[in-house]
Amino acid sequence: MFLTMDNFDFNNKSVVVRVDINCPLDPDSGEILDDKRIREVCDTLKELINSEAKVTILAHQSRPGKKDFTSLSEHCKVLSEHLNHEVEFIDELFSRRVRERILNLEPGEAIMLENVRFSSEEVLSDWKKWEGITPKKQGETYFIKKLAPLFNYFINDAFPAAHRAQPSLVGFSYYMPAIAGRLMEKEIKVLSKVRDDPENPCVYSLGGAKADDSIKIMMNVIEKVDKILTSGVVGNIFLIAKGYDLGRENKEIIKNLGLEGEIEKAKKLLEKYGEKILTPVDLALEVDGERVERKVTEKIDKPAYDIGSETIEIYSEVLKEAKTIVANGPAGVFEKEKFSYGTRKLLEAMANSKAFTVIGGGHLSAVAELYGFSDKIDHISTGGGSTLSFLSGERLPVIEVLKMSYEKY
Repeated sequence: MFLTMDNFDFNNKSVVVRVDINCPLDPDSGEILDDKRIREVCDTLKELINSEAKVTILAHQSRPGKKDFTSLSEHCKVLSEHLNHEVEFIDELFSRRVRERILNLEPGEAIMLENVRFSSEEVLSDWKKWEGITPKKQGETYFIKKLAPLFNYFINDAFPAAHRAQPSLVGFSYYMPAIAGRLMEKEIKVLSKVRDDPENPCVYSLGGAKADDSIKIMMNVIEKVDKILTSGVVGNIFLIAKGYDLGRENKEIIKNLGLEGEIEKAKKLLEKYGEKILTPVDLALEVDGERVERKVTEKIDKPAYDIGSETIEIYSEVLKEAKTIVANGPAGVFEKEKFSYGTRKLLEAMANSKAFTVIGGGHLSAVAELYGFSDKIDHISTGGGSTLSFLSGERLPVIEVLKMSYEKY
């Protein structure tokens, strides 16, 4: 259980809202290439502005050392356009000027502060080993101590960062109620439902290169699902676990990704749940720049970059009968046009299905947008790592803090 915006009256109250609007940027111009995450937080912010709250927005973009580690001034302009309401940008974080501006906010006004990761405390804190981190510890950082007295409530709407425990994500909850924003609330409810209590038949389609994450998800949900469709590197690992010889190059790909240890885990899953886990029956290889399909029983001597037509047909039939579908990761190397076919056809099967459909963020959500399937999917998660961690059953710092706040307030 967690506190939601329904539990409070924000009229004339000072509210700090942590969002995740980390966007892909053009490396040359710095222009925002995809503003989906900005659009997704608008419901929460509109509601606060309409209820005459005094709103201060905190967010980040990338991290130190990366080319897209920039100011949030452009994000603020785009957000203002989507809200149809001016959000003032302040290019500092906790100076006297910032604090005075927060104190002098009028009801219905909104400001956005500079990238929180410009603060050394935000990036240097030991936020990855979060088990030892408490709201108290993060709340005692200089950054949070300077800002916290200025606010009545803390709203966390940064689901994509829910697996982090940095000061701006958990520190304010030491001083005031931590409340789930509308996006956070929706993500937790939808992902909890498909993880813990899906309508059957329930099918998970797991592809991409993050086989370690996919196998964690399988281990957590396999008792509740009817079928798991494997593709991409995940599918290749399960084929090797079944004893198929995929040739030197495909084994090298798995080795270079540091995923050799996952083959043994795949074997154990197949021993216990083999009837639930479907693997490709044919693969699309790259031979002299062309797509060549071969059955997995034939000689595989070139890189497998997609699932084959027969596999697509089998998987599409399974998806057609499902009541719940959760998909994570592309079926192949979709960046190469000739090998985007499997990903495209599985997305098409999802879009045409009568099931409740969920895409777990990351690359697959970008592909769904690219091919025009987004509008036909019931829920596309804004998370990447946070969604994978949530579906794997891991405890996420931000959500743990929301639960603690519910018990406290």
